[in-house]
Order: sequence, then C-alpha cells, then structure tokens
Amino acid sequence: MDIESNIRLTDEDVDKALKDVTSSKQLQEVKMSFLGKTGRVSELMKHMREVAAEKKREIGQLLNDLRARTEEKFNALNDKLKKKELEERYAAETVDITMPGRKSESGSFHPNTLIRDELVSIFSGMGFEVFEGPEIENEYYNFTALNTPADHPARDMQDTFYLAPGLLLRTQTSAGQIRVMESKKPPIKILSPGKVYRSDDDATHSPMFSQMEGLVVDKGITLCDLKGMLDEFAKRVFGESVKTRLRPSYFPFTEPSVEVDVSCFECGGKGCRLCKGTGWIEVLGAGMVNRRVLEGCGIDPDVYSGFAFGMGIERIAMLKYGINNMKLLFEGDVRFLKQFKD
Repeated sequence: MDIESNIRLTDEDVDKALKDVTSSKQLQEVKMSFLGKTGRVSELMKHMREVAAEKKREIGQLLNDLRARTEEKFNALNDKLKKKELEERYAAETVDITMPGRKSESGSFHPNTLIRDELVSIFSGMGFEVFEGPEIENEYYNFTALNTPADHPARDMQDTFYLAPGLLLRTQTSAGQIRVMESKKPPIKILSPGKVYRSDDDATHSPMFSQMEGLVVDKGITLCDLKGMLDEFAKRVFGESVKTRLRPSYFPFTEPSVEVDVSCFECGGKGCRLCKGTGWIEVLGAGMVNRRVLEGCGIDPDVYSGFAFGMGIERIAMLKYGINNMKLLFEGDVRFLKQFKD
C-alpha cells in the first residue's frame, strides 16, 4: 500500500478508535498508539525517505496535516472527557447539607491523670516543686535511708520485686525524698509523683500503681503545719465541707506517724457504705520526718524539722469518682474511661 493510502487509512482509523474511548486515561493510551514515538503517524513520517523527490513536498504536507488533524481530534475529545469526569466527581462529592453531621468523639484523660494533675496543681500552689526519681532503685534509697530495719517484711521477696541483689523496682516514691535531701539543703518543699511496684493484687491493690509523696523540711516545722496543709488539700479535692483527722500510726521514716482520714463527703459524716458507717475515710499516711532520716542525709535535726506525706493516686481517684474496683483503672476499657472529663 502506498503512503498516501496509508495516510487516508490512518485518518479513518483515528475516527474509529475515538468512538470507543470513554475516559481520559483510555484516550491517552489511544493517542500514544497514533502520535507516540512508535505510533502509526510517527512510523509514516519515517517512510518519507522512500518517497520520490518530486513528491516529498506534497506527501510531507499530507503527513503534517494528518498529525495536526489527529492532535486536534484528541485534544477536543480530551477536553470533553475531562469536563464530564469533573462533573461526575462533583456529583459524587456533593454534600447534602440537610443531613445530620457526623459526630466526632472527643477524647478524655485517664482518671489517674486527672487526679495527678489536680494534686500537682494544688500543691504547686502551696509552693511545692515536683521531683520525679528513678523507678529502678537500690536498697539504700528505698529502705535503708528511710530507716527501714533489715528484717522488715517489706524487704522480703514476696513483697518487693528484686531485679538483682540490692537492686529493685521502687516500692515507694519516698526514695526520691532521700535523693533530694542529700543534694539540697533546707528549706525543702517537694512533691514526688510516680509509679511504684509491690507484689500485691486484688480488687483494691495492683502490682503497679501510682503514688504521690510530699516533703517539707525547714526550721520550726510542726505537726500543726502538716494538719493545716492536709486540711487545704482535702477541701480542694473532696469539697469545702470536708474535715480531716489524724490517727496515731507507725512508719519507719516518720516519728510521730499518723493515718489521715477525711470526713465522708458522700454522707457528710453520718455513715454510709462508702465510709462503712464510720463517717470517716482513710486517704493517706503522714508524719514528722524521723531524726535518723534527717541525720543520714546530713541535715541537723536539732536545727531543722520536717513532715512527709504519701498517698495512692488510684485510691484518691477511686474515692473521688466512686470506682469500686481498681482493675478498671488498668483495663483500658473506653466505655469506662470516656466517663471522665476534666
């Protein structure tokens, strides 16, 4: 077939091919088959060297017209297809403003986080600085420096998680108080929150839980200062009508030591299930820092005195929010957690 016949046939085949094109992607593939480097029009151009010299001008013009005409057809159909595809896209993305909007679930903080932040805010307002000690401690800071006897049950393996001889997961954040008193001279006023670990597990205890302890050391500190501070703490956390009382107790690192109760904020002290009919709820332990602890940290107990207190953050959360099982705080159940808002 001569080149002129090929030109006419190619022109016809372009029209036929374009009739079956339904998308811009398909159009691009058809276009490459005609106008690409190896397309039919390009192949015809290569045959120009076989054309007789006297016909080169005429055939060249026919080929140029074919290319121009073919490109014009493809461009026209491409514009048409692009417009159609854009209209279909707009139709698919149309928003019905009469439909109700999609509700976005708002997140919430864990009750432990809420209580921790609240306590830090309360005590920071009283001038306390936050100190977070290491969770892996040695026996000296966790027990010995806190005046815990060598034969005390708390040192046993059934109560404490030992990692190596003399190395353990801290059982109390009080260890951080020793580190502060060794490195800083009075006046000292610190709050030490963090995770602690004990071999205990039931509805009200967990092997890992959060504690917050406070320490104040200065000249002239008395048990009255401790009582006044605890009164303010209780009112801020449980309500203005709540009162505190101190009961004698024993802790190796404080002398005298006390258990701190708050009047039941549920029944107003009349007696209910929460307070077990007593009108009082135990919330924390406290006391005056033992002289031996001060001396061990290089602080003269004849010049300085101090008080310390410690509470379980989970316990405060359970009391404030009416949670009856500590395990709920560790299970990560969204149905439970989303009930708590700041």
